[in-house]
Amino acid sequence: MRIVGGTYRGRRFSAPNNIPARPTTDYAKESLFNILSNRIDFDEVKVLDLCAGIGSISFEFVSRGVEDITSVDIDYRSVKWLQKLRSEFSIDNWKIEKSDVHKWLIKNQENFDLIFADPPFDFESYVELIEKAFEKLSNKGLLVVEHRKNLSFKEHPNFAENRTYGEVSFSFFQTS
Repeated sequence: MRIVGGTYRGRRFSAPNNIPARPTTDYAKESLFNILSNRIDFDEVKVLDLCAGIGSISFEFVSRGVEDITSVDIDYRSVKWLQKLRSEFSIDNWKIEKSDVHKWLIKNQENFDLIFADPPFDFESYVELIEKAFEKLSNKGLLVVEHRKNLSFKEHPNFAENRTYGEVSFSFFQTS
């Protein structure tokens, strides 16, 4: 995992091999953050990272100055790894939760300006996840979902655009 921008730019981390995650490629991540940097002010948004995995996206947000970030993952190995990173870098504004994302979205009462979700490619409830996540967006919030390139969410009423990088696509959804 390489941090592509911000305070920790260029830092590399090797996550444990036993974490069942498919990290976002550096190319796709850099492209995503180029898009986001033209749309948001990182130090003024509250971010939620769902299915955080090894934390590549979460740590990128931290590196770029996000003051309030929450990462959620169901796998205890991922959560332990994220907690280790947070501790090693003394990051106080990074909340890490071990939970099923659907259950977490139902019980949590917070709203977020930007939500990023990167469920496993074989995930079967993308639409449900999008709907639940959308309920947690603040006014003029942005939801970004990473998924296999052959999936399309263009019919969703809040779909804004899609960008594809290799086998990965990012679908963007916006509140009115």
